[in-house]
Amino acid sequence: MKKLIVSMIKASGPMPIDHYMALCLGHPTLGYYMNRDPFGAAGDFTTAPEISQIFGELVGIWCVAAWQAVGSPSPFLLVELGPGRGTLMADILRATAKMKEFSEAVQVHLVETSPVLRQAQRDKLDRQITWHDSVETLPQEPLIFVANEFFDALPAQQLIRHNGATYERCVDVEGDDLVLAIRPIPQVPGLLEGLNEISTVSSAIATSLGARIDALGGAGLVIDYGHLQTAAGETLQALKAHKTVGVVEHPSESDLTVHVDFEALAKAFAAGGAAVLSPKTQGAFLNEMGLEARAAKLAAKLVGQTRKDFLTGAARLVDDKEMGQLFKVLAVAQRLRQPIYPFEAP
Repeated sequence: MKKLIVSMIKASGPMPIDHYMALCLGHPTLGYYMNRDPFGAAGDFTTAPEISQIFGELVGIWCVAAWQAVGSPSPFLLVELGPGRGTLMADILRATAKMKEFSEAVQVHLVETSPVLRQAQRDKLDRQITWHDSVETLPQEPLIFVANEFFDALPAQQLIRHNGATYERCVDVEGDDLVLAIRPIPQVPGLLEGLNEISTVSSAIATSLGARIDALGGAGLVIDYGHLQTAAGETLQALKAHKTVGVVEHPSESDLTVHVDFEALAKAFAAGGAAVLSPKTQGAFLNEMGLEARAAKLAAKLVGQTRKDFLTGAARLVDDKEMGQLFKVLAVAQRLRQPIYPFEAP
């Protein structure tokens, strides 16, 4: 991958950060997500579904509440964007299996480009599944979608406004090494003073989903780390073996993410026609969905270190010093079909 990037930069000039992210993460054969399972202790990071089954169970209960709020359409698409190993979807389906009408109406669709992860999902989920490379090929049916740690992995530009001038952060070549650099570009309206991270890909997907919900009915849940209000500042990071590394140190061998701009994402969903419900922290969402009671019930069946580890994992999801505050939850729904518990109407 490094050789490819160096050759492209020498041929075409410095590579914008969003192009670099897209290439490193999604190149058809060399991309980070194309040839590995990055999750868990043996990987580079761990997501909430891998920490505790309660996360997926409570998301599943929310999906049922959302489905009922939007009129209990049958059939409907249960869509997950970036479903990882399939753990979250497996927990959702298990938690909702006894809800007969919901289970009979559901059609599972996964938006996933990685062959390795598609196989993991196939192994995990013992049911009929339809895979998609993008949301654009989803059938024209009502849908409930879930996106957990999906938008943070989408490419973002880094644009800098300083003293009236505008610059773009790029990847360049210095000797045999990749380095970060900036180059002047024409004025970009609406930039804040400082470094702005803008994901046009995220906004396009949100607008498309918002339009589908407006036209066909449905709702969706976005869970990710990020900030509720648009703000200047750099959040781009690379993770390898659960440790932060340099963004250009290990191209295609480390995970690249940016914090999600929930204000920009909400505007994109609304531009498509969906109603955006008041966002919450992950801690507030899971607690209001009943995490404490569910954890106590499951823990009662466990003993010793297993019980301790289980309760530690559940607490990690909502602890303000862990995932509780950093992660935010945004819900969207058809304008005529909201609010959906525990979210308030806009």
